[in-house]
Amino acid sequence: MIDFAYAVAKEFHMQRTRSRKKLVVNNFLFTRGFGRSIGFGKRPALLTIDMMNAFTNPELPFGTPQEHTVKAINQILHIVHNKHVPCFFTVVRYEQRDLTDAGLWFRKMRGLATLRAGTQNTEIDTRITRQPDDAILVKKYASAFFGTDLLSRLNSRRIDTIFLTGCTTSGCVRATAVDAIQFGLRPIVVAEAVADRSQSAHKQSLLDLQAKYADVVSLSATMKYFRSLKKFEIL
Repeated sequence: MIDFAYAVAKEFHMQRTRSRKKLVVNNFLFTRGFGRSIGFGKRPALLTIDMMNAFTNPELPFGTPQEHTVKAINQILHIVHNKHVPCFFTVVRYEQRDLTDAGLWFRKMRGLATLRAGTQNTEIDTRITRQPDDAILVKKYASAFFGTDLLSRLNSRRIDTIFLTGCTTSGCVRATAVDAIQFGLRPIVVAEAVADRSQSAHKQSLLDLQAKYADVVSLSATMKYFRSLKKFEIL
């Protein structure tokens, strides 16, 4: 089921050509129990993180081309909608003119000024096939759990597994995965359906997530799992 091993092996091979020492360190971690499988549960939900114009338009400060990510997410959305699996989306929006609702984060990342509520920047990219019943959660920080009612929504549906797609791998996706496992959920990161502005940060984050916090799986494994499900029923 979990087929991220091929990606880990590929990364080890790539690192072998650059640094023998890096290969030894990663193998050292693996042989000591890191990177084992959490596995899929029985009641999943899909969470698409921050696929809004500010992050998908490369002309904006936070933006990067995400054509492949959009395509992968839409493939997943098509099947989970047919299975009636709960779907959630997040966006980042700030209402305060002086961005005090961004806290100290604004001092670190001035690009947050482009995420003002009421602008097209904070709207979900129209290429994403969201349906009207798919909930949109507004957040202020990285994790989709922080300052939102996501956990209570998942608990009310007895969700045990949360599939993560969207951006960015090293930021909001990673933060959400860490919180998910801390809340007793199975975080599943779909490798082809997440993206980052930095490819090095993207690859390293996938490796780190697989090592410690989540299962990183392929799009094909994700599709196979959802096809195997019966239609979702509210308990």
